[in-house]
Amino acid sequence: MRVLRWLLAALLVAAGVSHLTWGRRGYRIVVPDWATRLLHTDKDAIVVGSGAVEIMLGAGLVALPRERVRLGAAVAAFFVAVFPGNVHQWQTGRSAPLLDTDTRRFVRLLLQPLLLVWALAVALSPER
Repeated sequence: MRVLRWLLAALLVAAGVSHLTWGRRGYRIVVPDWATRLLHTDKDAIVVGSGAVEIMLGAGLVALPRERVRLGAAVAAFFVAVFPGNVHQWQTGRSAPLLDTDTRRFVRLLLQPLLLVWALAVALSPER
């Protein structure tokens, strides 16, 4: 399971870096208007914050292997928390980096449960 943990960490860090750099502007499209009202902030802050969280979670999975249960659960919770943004993007049909067609946006929705299962597998499987 170490390989799955490291791969998940790499995915999270890469996604987080994209939120802070080349994809930052495009990812604002994914943020629903209700999220800015709920969190009392703007879309850019949500994109930057989610990117920072992704980087921290990914780094934690590598740097703190003994905390994989808690971190895996936190990653799973994060995937649940961002899912409404993916649904919003699919419903509105708005393009974001790498998600520029209805098919890609729909496939992204289908991948979310797999990411959730992956995070839970990292959390619940013994380290080998």
